[in-house]
Parts: sequence; structure tokens; C-alpha cells
Amino acid sequence: MKRVMTLLILLGAASISPVIFPLAESGRSSMDVLAKFALLPSIAVIGVFLGFLYRRNDPLARLAVIGLAAGAVATLALEAIRLPGFWLGFMPGDLPRLMGVLLLDQFATGPTLRSDIAGWAYHFWNGASFGLIYVLVFGTCRRWVGAVYGVLLGFGFMFSPVVAALGVGFLGLEYSPGFPVTVTLAHIAFGAGLGWLSARWLGYEGSPACDAVGVCLGGSGHRRDSAEQIL
Repeated sequence: MKRVMTLLILLGAASISPVIFPLAESGRSSMDVLAKFALLPSIAVIGVFLGFLYRRNDPLARLAVIGLAAGAVATLALEAIRLPGFWLGFMPGDLPRLMGVLLLDQFATGPTLRSDIAGWAYHFWNGASFGLIYVLVFGTCRRWVGAVYGVLLGFGFMFSPVVAALGVGFLGLEYSPGFPVTVTLAHIAFGAGLGWLSARWLGYEGSPACDAVGVCLGGSGHRRDSAEQIL
């Protein structure tokens, strides 16, 4: 039961970051307020729990840290597609820049170096959070799941209040037919990179979430050759 509660708290804390931007764009709150009272506390919770896990030499600590790192690095793969799409006019704006302006509540004055740093830091923390969620829920035994995970994230973004707030129509098609293509390909690149990196850095690990609730999809002691048979 302690393991289940630990996983639920980590998953809940990791889900805060991806949620606050759509929540702010829906008009339910402002992003600077959500950052102060939700985002920063959630980062602190993850840090505290990782500290406790490391002190207990719990293997979940290494898995969580590598999930965070893999998600952050995989964001570079997303940007390798998103940025050219933005430069080519398929995207209506630079989202990390917008997020930074909203985080620092300086929409009226416009972007600055400080807001750009904040926006990009938040963007990469989002990637790290999705990486943590991925390894805790799916493990690393099936690398192809990462690409599917990326597709789902892309669809989630396109159907979120963010796209509605941009005023680009259904799936961004009123702005450019390249919008949904860019978003989908960028998130596939993110998911595929996440799946590959986490498997390379962690080896073949089963799903901690499934193991914790007794649904065995392959534990951490699973032999590599057995894991490869299900890829």
C-alpha cells in the first residue's frame, strides 16, 4: 500500500505541470497563480519524495530520475520538428515564449529574456514530467509504446483549451493544414525518443504502477531476453 501511495503522489505531482497551461488558457485561473500555488509545490513534492527514495536505496528513485531526464532530453526531438514548423508558418506562435510571458504575468509588456528563460524551463519540465509519468505507468519493456504515448499527447494538445484559445479552429486547420501534421510528428518524435532513451538508460523494466497493484507486466528482475520477446 505504501508503494501504491508513493506512485500516486509522484504521478499526481508530475501531472500538475502539463495541466496548468491548458487550465490557464481555459480562463479558470491565471498561469502565474497556478505556478506559485500548484507548479512549484509539485516540483518540491517530487524532489522530497526522490530524496526519501534515495535514502532508502529504493530502485524507484533511479527509475524516476531517469524518466525525468529522458523526458527532458526527448523534448529536443520535439523541438527539432516544432521549431521548423513554426519558422515555416505552420504554427501561429512560439508557445514556450507565450508560456514564459504568462508565467511571469507580463502579457501586457511582452516577452523578455527572463520570460523566455522561464517559458523554456517550463517547457522542458513538462517534457520531464511526461517522462516520469511514462516510466511509472508503462515501464521500458515495450519501446514502441513511447511512440503511441507521443501520439496521444499530441491529440491531447490539439483538443485542449490551448488550441481553442489560439483561435486557429478545429485542430488548427483554419490557420494551416500543417498545424496538426507538425504537432503530431513533433509528439511522435518526443514519444519515440522517450521510449528509446528510457530503455537504453534503464534497461528493461516492467511497469511500477502495474506491479504495485499486482498486475504483473514484467518486474524489474525480468530477464532481458524475455523482455525482448515481447517487443
